[in-house]
Amino acid sequence: MPLLLEPNANEIKEQKLYAEMGLTDEEFQKIESLLGRTPNYTETGIFSVMWSEHCSYKKSKPLLNKFPTEGKRVLQGPGEGAGIIDIGDDLAVAFKIESHNHPSAIEPYQGAATGVGGIIRDVFSMGARPIALLNSLRFGELDHPRTKYLFEEVVSGIAGYGNCIGVPTVGGEIQFDDCYKGNPLVNAMCVGLIRHEDIQIGQAKGIGNTVMYIGSATGRDGIHGATFASEELTDESAEDRPAVQVGDPFMEKLLIEACLEIVKCDALVGIQDMGAAGLTSSASEMASKAGTGIELNLDLVPQRERGMTPYEMMLSESQERMLIVVEKGREREIKDIVSKYDLEAVEVGRVIEEQQFRLIFKGDIVTDVPVDALAEDAPVYHMPSVEPKKAKQPKPTYKIEDANQVLEELLQQPTIASKEWVYQQYDYQVQTNTVVQPGSDAAVLRIRGTNKAIAMTTDCNSRYLHLNPKRGGRIAVAEAARNIVCSGAEPVAITDCLNFGNPDKPEIFWAMEQATDGVAEACEVLSTPVISGNVSLYNETNGTSVYPTPVIGMVGLIHDLEHITTQQAKQVGDYVYLIGESTDEVAGSELQKLLTDRYDGDTPNLDLQIEQKRLKQLLNAIQQGVVSSAHDVSEGGLAVALAEKVMTTNLGLDIELSGDDVIELFSETQSRFVLTVKPEDAQAFEELVDATRIGIVTNNGKLSVLFNGKKVVQQSVDHLTNLWKGALPCLVKSKA
Repeated sequence: MPLLLEPNANEIKEQKLYAEMGLTDEEFQKIESLLGRTPNYTETGIFSVMWSEHCSYKKSKPLLNKFPTEGKRVLQGPGEGAGIIDIGDDLAVAFKIESHNHPSAIEPYQGAATGVGGIIRDVFSMGARPIALLNSLRFGELDHPRTKYLFEEVVSGIAGYGNCIGVPTVGGEIQFDDCYKGNPLVNAMCVGLIRHEDIQIGQAKGIGNTVMYIGSATGRDGIHGATFASEELTDESAEDRPAVQVGDPFMEKLLIEACLEIVKCDALVGIQDMGAAGLTSSASEMASKAGTGIELNLDLVPQRERGMTPYEMMLSESQERMLIVVEKGREREIKDIVSKYDLEAVEVGRVIEEQQFRLIFKGDIVTDVPVDALAEDAPVYHMPSVEPKKAKQPKPTYKIEDANQVLEELLQQPTIASKEWVYQQYDYQVQTNTVVQPGSDAAVLRIRGTNKAIAMTTDCNSRYLHLNPKRGGRIAVAEAARNIVCSGAEPVAITDCLNFGNPDKPEIFWAMEQATDGVAEACEVLSTPVISGNVSLYNETNGTSVYPTPVIGMVGLIHDLEHITTQQAKQVGDYVYLIGESTDEVAGSELQKLLTDRYDGDTPNLDLQIEQKRLKQLLNAIQQGVVSSAHDVSEGGLAVALAEKVMTTNLGLDIELSGDDVIELFSETQSRFVLTVKPEDAQAFEELVDATRIGIVTNNGKLSVLFNGKKVVQQSVDHLTNLWKGALPCLVKSKA
């Protein structure tokens, strides 16, 4: 049958219509070489999304290959909808993090909401029931009306989708810096629980088997969304608003239940969600992984708008859609399952022996290309890399005149201030498994039917990466591990979301190389393989890049519910211990931002061997039952960590410290923890952990700190709590 051309091949080539879709001259020539002809309009669009950075990782793939991806608990590594780790008892946890940055910058509510919906589908497409959501958010400073608007709408979008679908949003992090003013980062993570026997993969196996479509009808929303996510933002990016999808969490809830019942039916061969690049990516990737081909009849695709073209149907990123492959002759079993949830399963194609991606529309073949040309043959680029020239800067030194005032001001910094205003909008108790709610070092969910729990966190201090990307990458992994261990869990694996600027700029690509090197090194030493992830590039607005922000989502296993530990002090008379020494390291710190409103110098040092040793010692002590509370020292340094130990309680702390300078109270020296231990457990604790006793828990509601014999902090805990809790609502209360 003749190809149906939508404009003709000459127009595509001569007018360079492919360039408008994001393809370069060289890439278009490669496509012509692979096909032996000029692609038609639909085929050009399909190649453009599949070869976009968002789908193919063509510029980041060489860096991703450095990550360790195997481990004793890894059941599924990168390459599927989500990674999976074994937690024993024939149970496993599936998890992944992804970005929805560009859509959230243009349409923040729907951008954030559909980011949540997409990551949930990645998890239940593996056969796992979604049990938790987390997020990692970055915004500009809250003194700008547009930033307030973006912040409020993104939080509302996350809450609106997650609360409606019935998956608890249990944790996350938020950072505010001017570099994110035009390009907020919205990273969503989902964690799911699965039995080993239910694990699914997205493969179109079995010649003649039926391809079925389940979920929402296809519309014109989200067309070229993957390409949109692979470009810099500009003042004209609002014109791309149609590229932002619209989500329906109630439809997704039905889809979850239907798909989780389908995976228990042995008629199912493969399943994949229609995420970036929609029907194109799901169908072509499933066939490529199976070594088969796929033929779709587009006339059978459910459509919610009249007159849709093949180009529009294949590039649409309408939400809440799944593609499955079913044994031929057993389609009725699937239809009967989904009908219970008021859904339809529609037969739209078949698996074919020829390894081709073939589309039929109104009786004509409108696309006929090799499957691997889309999924495997995308170009891989080794981008030029140049270290940016920076003037050698002296180590920053500051004089602290009033530690009380500095502590008060730090607790009101948006990045440190209580995020209660945010997480109160989330339903974090739905499903009733949340043991440790948002606000502690990591969220904790129990695993019903066992004596186990899992801890989850998202972490990255991008200021450290701005100053030293390799060391900052190491610290991102290490900080996540600290939060997991402080919750009583063994760190087991990570998922990552690598947010960077334009990789075509050699200095940006250098930062990507350095950051991924740092992440890989930390994962190797801390035995936390990378099992899934996402790359988000071109996070620039009008040429201004965000800081390198490789967000780490980490999951840990709590072997016994008795090991669950939280950050706040528990009872009067407990001893306070500090693991690690405090030195004068303030580059990239909250203190430096507070005092100078800039970041300079070099990122705090991190010795991964020392980090590993301290993590192991602390986890062992927690598992031995001799730690009452544990909290890592991070933004704001030791003074803020001490305040966080007692804020929102009726307790106080009497602390005695010594050192070279009071600035060490606010230094962000790495690999440190503040713990409380019962007096009767002190000897056993000290035999297990290299730590220094620095004080005692009191009942006077005061935070008192002596430094070299001089009282430098004397604060009412209630006063500190009010400052800390009130800062964020005060900053966002005015609408844009």
